[in-house]
Amino acid sequence: MLLEISIKNFAIIEEISLTFDNGMTVLTGETGAGKSIIIDAMNLMLGARSSVEVIRHGAQKAEIEGFFSIEKDNAALKAILEDNGILASDELIIRREILQNGRSVSRINGHMVNLATLRSVGQFLVDIHGQHDQEELMKPNRHINMLDAFGNETFWEVKKQYQDCFDQYRSLRKRVLDKQKNELEHKSRIEMLEFQIAEIESVALKSGEDKELQLQREKLLNHKQIADTLTNAYVMLDNDDFSSLSNIRSAMNDLLTLEDFDPEYKEMSTSLSESYYVLEEVTKRLGDVIDDLDFDGALLQQIEARLDVINSITRKYGGSVDDVLDYFDNISKEYSLLTGNEESTDDMEKELKLLEKELVLAATNLSQGRHELAKILETDIKQELSDLYMEKADFQVHFEKSKFNREGNEAVTFNISTNPGEGFKPLVKVASGGELSRLMLAIKSAFSRREDKTSIVFDEVDTGVSGRVAQAIAQKIYKIGSHGQVLAISHLPQVIAIADYQFFIEKRSSETSTVSTVRLLTDEERIEEIAKMLAGSDVTDTARQQAKELLSGLKS
Repeated sequence: MLLEISIKNFAIIEEISLTFDNGMTVLTGETGAGKSIIIDAMNLMLGARSSVEVIRHGAQKAEIEGFFSIEKDNAALKAILEDNGILASDELIIRREILQNGRSVSRINGHMVNLATLRSVGQFLVDIHGQHDQEELMKPNRHINMLDAFGNETFWEVKKQYQDCFDQYRSLRKRVLDKQKNELEHKSRIEMLEFQIAEIESVALKSGEDKELQLQREKLLNHKQIADTLTNAYVMLDNDDFSSLSNIRSAMNDLLTLEDFDPEYKEMSTSLSESYYVLEEVTKRLGDVIDDLDFDGALLQQIEARLDVINSITRKYGGSVDDVLDYFDNISKEYSLLTGNEESTDDMEKELKLLEKELVLAATNLSQGRHELAKILETDIKQELSDLYMEKADFQVHFEKSKFNREGNEAVTFNISTNPGEGFKPLVKVASGGELSRLMLAIKSAFSRREDKTSIVFDEVDTGVSGRVAQAIAQKIYKIGSHGQVLAISHLPQVIAIADYQFFIEKRSSETSTVSTVRLLTDEERIEEIAKMLAGSDVTDTARQQAKELLSGLKS
């Protein structure tokens, strides 16, 4: 429920604050005073698109803030809040600022949120109904969503199951069609890619393999030179006749005895010792290598044969093994793109047929649920229309088979028969402005008993009616308010008089500015305002008496 709204620097509103309660509250005032501006501000607070044009002339920004109480059992709303890191409590403060640079800043309980989150939260708080909703009622393609909105949680679970199944079916069907199309249009290219992929895979190349084999081949071909050179180096370092290592070791030992006589002697001794141990390690490694050195003719033949295979494949697909592997990656990606994926067309088509059966079953369940909803809605709206002096009218939810889409495989249209014997016809062809207002109010009244929202706003829904119809509309709006909270903008005395509270909005102008102000009327002020609506500017005692009777008699 909306407890309070504060609006600052919005259009012709400089700063106002309104406090609301349960029941029915009406906003009144002269045309252009700013009543609808308050509703516009409320819309922006709940996530509507903004424009810098709403900022009051001379101000840096417009600010709208709302204070709400929320039901303890509103689990869906609290889940959205918690998903966005907002502590869910029984109170909610929504604040939105529209800045001169075109940006807007939105906060819920002090946490900054984006517009999508703001709209998600707002849909649970307030339902704003105006002339736009009557325009929506005249669009048959919107009727199916209006019918579904009448459904309970069980129905929406059925609809979700259908939509999940439809999304899977549509995605898989697209993949199958794309795969078939690609296979047909690129058959020769696919066949060539299949051959190349198989040929390269059969060789089982490894990155850098060609360079490594070339190095091994060169070592085997130059085995004698390598062996002779290594042996000569080993002999020069250490043999029985002349050992360089032995001589260096003797020199090292000699210098060790002189280290204490001079720092320079010690430095030379240290350098010589390091050199000796390095040479000793090299000599040992040379000996190990020479011991293991053996010419392997069979290995050379294997290497030559493998290099022949590699050279054959690199001549066709690249200059080196790595180039061939890069080419393989590219053609593999192209093949996957042309064929859709790794699944075969037959497997995908089998899966598609299974999904199709599931989709038909899900559509049947959804249709059954909608037809049950339609019967309840038809009964409820017929009763509501009777209350609004359209007792001869009848309402029908008409179904027609259609192509499968995300909403099902049926088209829904709302039909009405305004007089007995005329038959049902689409709303757009038979409903007058006054009848359309009453039908929209009947639908809203039927829905108000099912919706979680506790605040409903009616923006001049009584346009085009008068007399006893106006009184019936007033009582209907008041009845809706008995389920929670209703805010209404109206020019009809009957609607204004039945409200629990009345705010009066007026516009005050000077040479430099125009400002809207608002105040809550007392009972005496309400009598005077309603009397003006009944009698015009020349208020008589008779008009005041009529106003008193309206205020005291309509709710009974």
